[in-house]
Amino acid sequence: MSKTEAQAIGQAIMSKREILLVMIGLMSGMFLSALDQTVVSTSMRTIADDLDGMSLQAWVTTAYMIMSTISTPLYGKLSDIFGRRPLFIIAISVFVLGSLLAGTADSMYALAGYRAIQGLGAGGLMALPLAIMGDMLAPRERAKYQGFFLAVFGVSSVIGPLIGGLLSGTPEILGITGWRWVFLINVPIGIVALAIVLKALHLPKTHRRVRIDWWGATTVITATVPLLVVAEQGREWGWLSTASISCYLVGVFSAVAFVMIERSMGDDALIPMKMFKSQTFTMATILGVFVGFGMFGAMMTIPLYLQLVKGATPTESGLLMLPMILGMMIASIVSGQVMSRTGSYKWFPRFGTAFMILGFLLFTRLTWDSPLWFVMIGMFFMGAGLGQLMQTLTVASQNSVGPRDIGVATSSSTFFRTMGGTAGTAILFSVLFNTIPEALKKAFETPSITAGVAKALADPAITSNPANAGILAVYKDPTAVGTSLDGDTSFLVGANEALAKPFLVGFADATVTVYQIGLVVVVIAFILSWFLKATPLRQKSAMQEAADEDAELIAERSAEMMGSMMEPGTATGAIKLKEAEAREAAREAHKAKAEGKAQKKAKSSS
Repeated sequence: MSKTEAQAIGQAIMSKREILLVMIGLMSGMFLSALDQTVVSTSMRTIADDLDGMSLQAWVTTAYMIMSTISTPLYGKLSDIFGRRPLFIIAISVFVLGSLLAGTADSMYALAGYRAIQGLGAGGLMALPLAIMGDMLAPRERAKYQGFFLAVFGVSSVIGPLIGGLLSGTPEILGITGWRWVFLINVPIGIVALAIVLKALHLPKTHRRVRIDWWGATTVITATVPLLVVAEQGREWGWLSTASISCYLVGVFSAVAFVMIERSMGDDALIPMKMFKSQTFTMATILGVFVGFGMFGAMMTIPLYLQLVKGATPTESGLLMLPMILGMMIASIVSGQVMSRTGSYKWFPRFGTAFMILGFLLFTRLTWDSPLWFVMIGMFFMGAGLGQLMQTLTVASQNSVGPRDIGVATSSSTFFRTMGGTAGTAILFSVLFNTIPEALKKAFETPSITAGVAKALADPAITSNPANAGILAVYKDPTAVGTSLDGDTSFLVGANEALAKPFLVGFADATVTVYQIGLVVVVIAFILSWFLKATPLRQKSAMQEAADEDAELIAERSAEMMGSMMEPGTATGAIKLKEAEAREAAREAHKAKAEGKAQKKAKSSS
């Protein structure tokens, strides 16, 4: 055994201190990504009003998610080849650049473009920490460290909506419009995260000679982007228009080409097809698509309901989202501890989807005057369901593949979940804004509502109130009512309740349609969860398993060399035999040392 080979085996086992140092780097990057997702949700209405593009907000969301979706498997595969650290540093740098640009946007289209750059970095921030965790820790041991990540995710999820609401609710900060700081705040945080990663994130280096799957990367882009674009633009183009049909054809043709290319690339594929031979990986991936669809659909529409219908400010809507975060944290901690102790995750996908069903059932009963406690109970159930599903499905995917495929398995799992979320956001927002005109029409045809409107319009005190000037301007142009919620909705802020009621009722009814679709999706996920084969969680980390495999290969190679060198009855043969025996003894010594470190680490962890 060479000195380099011995060092590789010794490096496979990391001390508790080394693991914690790496955790600091991972948590800093995850904080950046988690904060950005939550900080934008509560400020989107203010941004859309300022840039006059409420109906275009789906572009801002889907541009970010499209790029994060298609870049996720690229980060996973490239990190398997070149190492996790350099790819994680690149991801943070790109994300910070996109944040800086987003803070300068002067239109919703420009903001969408800059958010796409952010998404390009976010793909690595979402996938790589989980892949690095998979390298360092055994699936059962991983749950013990989930508390660190849950704390980061929880803190960012709690303060994110509050920061987003506070910033977007402030007219100016240092001479810059308040909502722009929603993106600019990522810059100093990103610089700090980058410094921590450069100092703390150090992993054993791996070098693998493989082909880079450029054609796979190209076809995954041409397969996903057209289908996601038509999901967003279908209501304007027409679902059977020439543009839509062209997107369908390009997407389907590229998807078929992608599968063929991946099969031909074998282990070097961007998403190796061999992983789908595992029933566990396949079902976890399918469940991830459905969960992503429901998760993003709910998280993006609830803040809009709270702000538009319930009149909450961005800051207040952030506070009102706390039940969902609380449910997510409690469920994640409990499920992580149970998995660590039992080595099984079989029931969590079933319970998780069941809780999501309860959440969506409550949301489908929402009306414009539903009490806030009713909405918050629904959010708690939704969070409790997601908390049992997100990490569980990732652990199931990682546990179903070999140690050298952890990165690509993690990124593939994240890719398909984000794909579901991207499709869910595009489709559900499209349904929402396609349903609003009809919902508004029905609201304005309701006798009790129209009677209240007529009475308010006849009251001079109401019509002369400056707070009602915006909504009265809408009433003066009846043809604009159907599209009144597509652009600037600030005319509802402070408006008389009777005048605002038809708009609130219409938007609430349209939102219920979105939740009905989400309910159907999670019911399907619940049924599929019973077909997920939960294999026992392994008790070795991916690095340790890979090191053990290397040790076995080295031992076999040494044995072959020893056999070929031995020449019985000669001095040369005796010398070569002693050399081989010395190398074997050295290998055993290194192996014993590695096992000793493992036992010491296990003892300190317990």
